[in-house]
Amino acid sequence: MAVSTTTAIGRIHSWDLSTGVDGPGTRFVLFVSGCPLRCLYCANPDTWHMRDGKETTVDEVMAEIEKYHGFITAAGGGVTITGGEPLLQAAFTGEILRRCKEAGLHTALDTSGFLGARASDELLSHTDLVLLDIKSFDVSTYRRLTGGELAPTLNFATRLDRLGVPMWIRYVLVPGWTDDPKPVDGLASFVAGLDSVDRVDVLPFHRLGAAKYETLGVPFPLRDTPSPAPDLVERVRQQFRMHDLRAY
Repeated sequence: MAVSTTTAIGRIHSWDLSTGVDGPGTRFVLFVSGCPLRCLYCANPDTWHMRDGKETTVDEVMAEIEKYHGFITAAGGGVTITGGEPLLQAAFTGEILRRCKEAGLHTALDTSGFLGARASDELLSHTDLVLLDIKSFDVSTYRRLTGGELAPTLNFATRLDRLGVPMWIRYVLVPGWTDDPKPVDGLASFVAGLDSVDRVDVLPFHRLGAAKYETLGVPFPLRDTPSPAPDLVERVRQQFRMHDLRAY
């Protein structure tokens, strides 16, 4: 059966191969351009503006993915679309996900959920896994940390659960910002009520993207914030485990 093609156009920043951090197995990771949030700890400020991305067709993306098809499937992996925010270019992202499914590839969508309303049921039907970044469970902290609102992400999580779309929850642990035990426990309780959540990844904050800010001439807001100590990371993971969640 012939695989359908399309000339839909989007803007991408880059692509890479990764193992273990962007979904199961070895992944072809596509970074799309553009994001509505401005997270203070963002490691990819060079993906914020869609205008800075390279104009690319879905056919061109699929041609690149096809080069690694055998390798990533043999390694139990697939394709992950991240950013930026993939749902800022929902039509482009949806076409890539559909084409990957037609090609027999496992698909993952890495999103903040802030634009979850843009994800059609059809797009989600071609998504095997959503890596959902929940930045904070405290409304005020979420707003100060990202410039956006928390509710759309929680609504999206509830919708994914209703549709039975598997989720990995990702939580970036930033000392002084997202380490307060009460909101962490609130998030753990919320996530425990979602049957389609497979795991929670507690990701320690790092400053590896600081050089990108310097190159762009943009101040890095958390340049003086330390990475969390191992015992703090373990405490937060344990809070999730107390709610019968697999936390790493």
